[in-house]
Amino acid sequence: MSKYVNEIEKRRTFAIISHPDAGKTTLTEKFLLYGGAIAMAGAVKGKKAARHAVSDWMEIEKQRGISVTSSVMQFHYEGYCINILDTPGHQDFSEDTYRTLMAADSAVMVIDAAKGVEPQTRKLFKVCLLRDIPIFTFINKMDREARNPYDLLDEIEYELGIKTYPMNWPIGCGKEFKGVYDRNKKEIIAFRANDEMANGQRQVAAIEADLSDPNLAELIGEDHRQTLVDDVELLDGAGYEFDLEAVRHGRLSPVFFGSALTNFGVEPFLEDFLHMTTPPLPRKSDAGEIDPFDDDFSAFVFKIQANMNKAHRDRVAFMRICSGKFEKGMEVLHVQGDKRMKLSQPQQLMAQEREIVDEAYAGDIIGVFDPGIFSIGDTISVPGKKFRFEGIPTFAPEHFALVRQVDTMKRKQFIKGTSQIAQEGAIQIFQELGGGMEEVIVGVVGVLQFEVLEYRLKNEYNVDIHMERLPYEHIRWIENEDLDPKTLNLTSDTKRIQDLKGNRLLIFANSWSINWALEHNEGLKLAEFGR
Repeated sequence: MSKYVNEIEKRRTFAIISHPDAGKTTLTEKFLLYGGAIAMAGAVKGKKAARHAVSDWMEIEKQRGISVTSSVMQFHYEGYCINILDTPGHQDFSEDTYRTLMAADSAVMVIDAAKGVEPQTRKLFKVCLLRDIPIFTFINKMDREARNPYDLLDEIEYELGIKTYPMNWPIGCGKEFKGVYDRNKKEIIAFRANDEMANGQRQVAAIEADLSDPNLAELIGEDHRQTLVDDVELLDGAGYEFDLEAVRHGRLSPVFFGSALTNFGVEPFLEDFLHMTTPPLPRKSDAGEIDPFDDDFSAFVFKIQANMNKAHRDRVAFMRICSGKFEKGMEVLHVQGDKRMKLSQPQQLMAQEREIVDEAYAGDIIGVFDPGIFSIGDTISVPGKKFRFEGIPTFAPEHFALVRQVDTMKRKQFIKGTSQIAQEGAIQIFQELGGGMEEVIVGVVGVLQFEVLEYRLKNEYNVDIHMERLPYEHIRWIENEDLDPKTLNLTSDTKRIQDLKGNRLLIFANSWSINWALEHNEGLKLAEFGR
């Protein structure tokens, strides 16, 4: 057995996913609070005491109150070393979330108790299902008016196609929220709203009691007591049985009810989650499965972020360590570039706060300085072991715009800014066939990405841009290598373009134009995903 076993065994790496406003970032902060990683949630910044979440570090996130990029945070709790990947909830940033899920071993799905399963939750859940990873559900905001808990469970099962097992059961909701019944411990944790919660204290006032307690009616009210007794009987008699193996393969989701804002139910959830999840999972590669307990270090790049520190104009490549141990100064092989190198300035992060690390283990996420050589999906291994982890597919953009710089004297900054942001994977850049970079066609999965692009070019690269939306909806990569796109018979509203790698593509205004191209050009092969 490897000497790294103990370190790797205590690693837990999970992503938090949800629809916007379900409380995902708040829950993340409460985890950090329990781990002692922050002194208070939503740390106060500035004289006006304007609060924003620690995991939302980009300026535009603080202004709009949404997460637009994934944050990576590490903390320790009860002997575990926990890596949290906080993802954007907004559907326009689903590509970033998808890539982040590739680096996680399990997922925590946060659902608003009043709204239930929302469209974005459905989309992200399907990605989890493809990965065969455990999915834990936290039904949040029970201290507000909420839907019937049975209806919420039915909706999760129907909409997402996964069985549910309530680990606890809510007693009322909103102003009548009295607490939860822990099915495993067979005891009630009573909720008492506390004015001090705004100060970020760790625990909500809680009183523990069991179903047979003579004072229970006095504690939660006779109506709630009787309803709870009936509910527990129904759940024990008619609900699914708990099956840890089914949980670990994403077939059964343990469900917890609580309130992240008031801290109620957060710590019991964290503790149960850590006991039910496994150490880092094996990863698939073209050389077979890579065991996390293998002595040889390996990792893959799942995210690139430019200008995390505006003063230093830096780029950070985020790597998920898949096996062995990383040591500062060690020589590694960048497989795609076939080049030996030392990973410069290895860091672990608390949102944008960084700490240089001397060592890290399978399951950990590290950020390294990227001089512009890494791409998303790249494999890093020890010299002499040349294999590639399964790639991360590129989403086909659905919205397009023609973008050029306002000041022609800033061409260099414009090219650098658009290229670097494109390498992060948030946008895709195309050119007219044979055209230059004076103006580019930008493709995005969600329209909000255009706003982020404009904001970042202005604030990080000092470039003002003119943006003109284009009427295209579909993009296809031309797979015929020897074909000259200029010879194709196409509709007048179809455009011939190329990407930064020189691949040739077509963008179409509608699906009818795609069919036209295929019908009028014998042997033409078009692909929906980029390579």
